[in-house]
Amino acid sequence: MISTPDSLKAEEKKTVVPVGILYSLSGHYGVIGREMLNGILLAIEEANASPDYNFTLAPVVLNPAGSLEKYAEYCRELLHRHGVKHIVGCYTSASRKQILPLVESADALLWHSARYEGFESSNNVMYLGAAPNQHVIPMIKYVLEQYEPKIYHVGSNYVWSWEIDRITREAIEPVGGELVASRLLALGETDVQAVIDDIIEKRPPVVLVTLVGVTAYRFYQAWHAAATEHAWLRSPERVKLSLTLCEPEVDIVGSAALEGYLVSAVYFQSIEREENQRFLQRYRERFGEHSSPSVDSEAAWLSGHFLARAIARAHSADVADVRQAVYQDVIEGPGGCTRIDPENNHAWLTPRLARCGADGRFQILWQAPEPVKPDPWLTWVDLNELVENPSSLEQEGG
Repeated sequence: MISTPDSLKAEEKKTVVPVGILYSLSGHYGVIGREMLNGILLAIEEANASPDYNFTLAPVVLNPAGSLEKYAEYCRELLHRHGVKHIVGCYTSASRKQILPLVESADALLWHSARYEGFESSNNVMYLGAAPNQHVIPMIKYVLEQYEPKIYHVGSNYVWSWEIDRITREAIEPVGGELVASRLLALGETDVQAVIDDIIEKRPPVVLVTLVGVTAYRFYQAWHAAATEHAWLRSPERVKLSLTLCEPEVDIVGSAALEGYLVSAVYFQSIEREENQRFLQRYRERFGEHSSPSVDSEAAWLSGHFLARAIARAHSADVADVRQAVYQDVIEGPGGCTRIDPENNHAWLTPRLARCGADGRFQILWQAPEPVKPDPWLTWVDLNELVENPSSLEQEGG
């Protein structure tokens, strides 16, 4: 008789839980998708290495390459061919909305790990990315307190930028602000010169960027190139804001072109927390010293751990059981204390503002004193009070 090691016996007893992973690893925003993939894979590997779990998470990775049609096709494949009930994925809101009806009809659970525009709440989605009151409103508030609120908005032409455009307009117009222009470009568009020329002509005090992927990279580079001939573009009085820029994109664009951009997000690598230092160490040990997790990578990592912990707590991978279990959990993560709000399935997160330096690193200028309750519908945000009751956004912190 051949004896079996105890460790192998324990491994044999573990049930396998397939986890669908649906990120674009190539295409217009592939660099972000690859770092998000790294985040969820790291979490899965950490969970699988834990002796506390009697199950193994088995990733099933598919690459839609930025194609909305492929998102739908691959979502169906995950749900019906692989029997997946939990999908971690989607960077753009266009891709999320493409698969949401499929996820809901199958009564599966999408773990959405990207910051987004809000105005959505589904019983079949756990939203680990920032809601608008956690990243859009802090930036608008900063502008209203610090600068002349005349904003030129350039973004990618889909629901993400449409909603940011609307939120911005509704926030600044009642206090005398103005959306000077709103130029929306197709995903993947690289001809941005007309927008640069228009900015030079209109000379807005504030430029807000919500471009995604290669379009954003080309815009940053074109602005930097034009600034060599137009001193106004490189003036420190010109405020450059972004709701999409993150660390993995610095090497692509070049730090010289990104210096000075103010970014609103709930995670930056420069956060001074022990949990973040451990996260960065494990991430780089696993994916290489030049790997660069973004705010969306951290959210993907959180998704994996919330899922694993909920399965363990519920003793079940069924969606209904996992949903109830996750509401009872709190994770001290890289970006702060995080939990899922049972009222809307969004995460409590800590808003931050940071400026990109000449070295490509993000210096945190301000952070909320504690995690902020998610408000995807901006139900509790009184836009008229943004200036009447100023916060301490001008104070450096972090």
